[in-house]
Amino acid sequence: MSQVVQQKIANIALMVKHYDEAIAFYTQKLQFTLVEDIPLDDDNRWVQISPPHANGTYLLLVRADTDEKRRAIGNQTGGAVFLILHTNDFWRDYHNMKEQGVTFDEVPREEPYGTVVVFQDLYGNKWDLLQPK
Repeated sequence: MSQVVQQKIANIALMVKHYDEAIAFYTQKLQFTLVEDIPLDDDNRWVQISPPHANGTYLLLVRADTDEKRRAIGNQTGGAVFLILHTNDFWRDYHNMKEQGVTFDEVPREEPYGTVVVFQDLYGNKWDLLQPK
């Protein structure tokens, strides 16, 4: 009898310059929740954040402590959209983010899959804010 494989993506690593500035951006400007902030040693922490009412996939903030990691800050996907943030109310979140000073690369648009706009996090990583149809 074979066992059913159960897997999920639990964390997506996000390179940051400083833990506290990244936590502030995500929790204040995007209204994310700080899930865990556990000291590991003098320089490193286990920091997980997520959108409100997320499904258990968290962003793991990783302090860039090498030149190679520092080069990835703000460009983790070579300029493509890095992450897609689904919402149940596009215009509420879009206006809240604009009021908080979040940078948008375009005006919102309607696509066959939903209402979408590209925005940047504090380091320049590109995200989609998307309300699926």
